[in-house]
Amino acid sequence: MKTNYNRWLVYIVAIIAATGGLLFGFDTGVISGAIPYFQPYFGIDDSMVETITTAGLVGAILGALTCGRITDRFGRRKIILIAAIVFGLGAMWSGLATSTVQLIGARLFLGIAIGVSSFVVPLYIAEISPTKIRGRLVSMFQLMVTIGILVSYMSDLYFADNSVADCWRPMFLVGVIPAVILFIGMWFLPETPGWLYTRGREAEARRVLEKIEPPQMIEQRIAMIAAEIENGKKQAGWREIFRPWLRNVLIICIGIMFFQQFVGINTIMYYCPKIFMMAGFTDAVSAIWASVGVGLVNVIFTLVSIYFVDRWGRRKLYFLGMGGISLSLLALGACFLLNARLGGFGSGVSILLIFLYIAFFAISIGPLGWLIITEVFPLRVRGIGSSLGSLSVWIFNSIVAFTFFKIVRLFTLPGSEITVQGETIGNPAGAFFFYGLIALCGIIWGYFYVPETKNVPLEKIEAHWRAGGSPRTL
Repeated sequence: MKTNYNRWLVYIVAIIAATGGLLFGFDTGVISGAIPYFQPYFGIDDSMVETITTAGLVGAILGALTCGRITDRFGRRKIILIAAIVFGLGAMWSGLATSTVQLIGARLFLGIAIGVSSFVVPLYIAEISPTKIRGRLVSMFQLMVTIGILVSYMSDLYFADNSVADCWRPMFLVGVIPAVILFIGMWFLPETPGWLYTRGREAEARRVLEKIEPPQMIEQRIAMIAAEIENGKKQAGWREIFRPWLRNVLIICIGIMFFQQFVGINTIMYYCPKIFMMAGFTDAVSAIWASVGVGLVNVIFTLVSIYFVDRWGRRKLYFLGMGGISLSLLALGACFLLNARLGGFGSGVSILLIFLYIAFFAISIGPLGWLIITEVFPLRVRGIGSSLGSLSVWIFNSIVAFTFFKIVRLFTLPGSEITVQGETIGNPAGAFFFYGLIALCGIIWGYFYVPETKNVPLEKIEAHWRAGGSPRTL
């Protein structure tokens, strides 16, 4: 019997959709290399830099807050197409900004697309993926995020020029290119079969499944989708996710994103050159070179995570990563605290510990956060649930980004201040100790609330919650 099944097609679909993750990563990382140039260009202090950085995160909150129901109503594919347009326009606006007010507005606008893509892209990939490789394919989103961050660092490095005052402009403008690629690619991709079925378009859902699932799995997937929809017919909207049987799902969704952000990862992503200058680098260009190293480590170990996520499972990777994160952060704090005594040796060790910190994050909670929130919610509220997870991550991200320099100053011991380019600033040791302690708390929380979803169909996950099952027994 001839079928349309092509086992490689789903990989192609996932890679194209995950370009939304690349844009997410690019627009997250690009500001890192631009800060050392637009800060003196506009003559602004660290507080205003925090405001500009946080503007993008506020936009992401708005995107995540408003698009859950829209995604469930209009479909995953259409919303990704709209996000691609916003990415392109936001990149142009950022690069052409003539004042800090315009730059704040541009980053706010761009943040909306970041917030939307952060939940709709993993959601799209999860719903269109065969069960056995769902973890691997959804983790592609995080891989593309890391590639986007690396590309942004390399782009920043290419355009960085201490003799050109506005070299930060092309750093932002490059973001138009992947936005166009995402729009063109998504134009030719199908909608997810689960969403099509919820809209009564069973024939279309079946045609999509025939392309991405082995023939013997099609009827089983159709039956599972139909059963899931039937179970949730009378329960839709925000009220549904607050029902008692989904209490653990809410704790998982918000909790995993809290720990993903409050281990301080985006202090490195947003302020990487600045932190490397605190560690001993003498100028912005050399600090951006080191940032490229961070991006490369991030990509390599996200690939490691993708390889193991459907082999080892979610929980093993989570505990391995969080243990490494906590140790790396506590050791990094000690190196900065003893910065004056250790001298150049301490700087080298600090950089190595930052690389280790990034590596442990990339194999664990980085991709696992986005993967797990797409798996634990029932189909009928999966868009809203993923939106809630995305909303949580951007709220926590905003708090971390907006408070980093404040925490640095708050926890700086007298006499441990660091001088960068003639300016005496705080010592980040206390901040890294703080994030390390949160990582330790994350290990305890994870023991009770991180579920093992490896090889478990999405429909069976819902049945487990309805039966009163706990995260540990999934």
